[in-house]
Amino acid sequence: MVDPQPSIYPFGIRIDEPMATLTDVVVALVCFYAFYQLNKRKLPGRSQMYLRYYFLLMGIATFLGGFIGHGFLYALSFAWKLPGWCISMVSIALVERSAIAHARSLIKPGIGKFFLVFNLIELATIMTITMVTLDFKWVEFHSGYGLLAIVTSFHVYTYYRTKDKGSLTIIGAVAISCVASLIFMYKIAFHTWFNHLDISHTLLAVSAYVFYLGALRLEKREDKPAQ
Repeated sequence: MVDPQPSIYPFGIRIDEPMATLTDVVVALVCFYAFYQLNKRKLPGRSQMYLRYYFLLMGIATFLGGFIGHGFLYALSFAWKLPGWCISMVSIALVERSAIAHARSLIKPGIGKFFLVFNLIELATIMTITMVTLDFKWVEFHSGYGLLAIVTSFHVYTYYRTKDKGSLTIIGAVAISCVASLIFMYKIAFHTWFNHLDISHTLLAVSAYVFYLGALRLEKREDKPAQ
């Protein structure tokens, strides 16, 4: 365990956890870049549409997390963390929907429909609990469930059936996110100025870029359910 990261005062302005703020902004910039590039290409299908808006919302969430959740929370109440948390949960719900949509032509219609509906119920339920409890663990739970139980499962199945390189790349991105989560949970730190928050955020930036590569490599597939 390293010492807490001291605040800095550029131009007399207090910024807490400056490296966590900076690395959150880096994640946001990667997400905004991915959104810009994918939106410019306008790749067809609901799966690609969901991915584009996943990047946009995750960029907004991490930007808010950096400035409100870390840098300037001292000037606000703890509840100000909620906007970033809620937007990040919506973004995870979108990447779940993207994985389901991408696999719909390969699975039975009832399975795809069930998970698309459950996706909304699960999001609404966990978001409500998070707003009531103000506990970040529910955000972590939602992210873990979404990425491991839904995104990984559907892309593993898609890769098994079609050898889709995009699905394999997205699975790799999820694996990087899992490493970032473990570092955050176990507070693994190298230095005061590169602690567990900074390391996990850096890995999340790498994960976001790999997600972007996966989006580019996804094979074009009908978003309609299997007959």
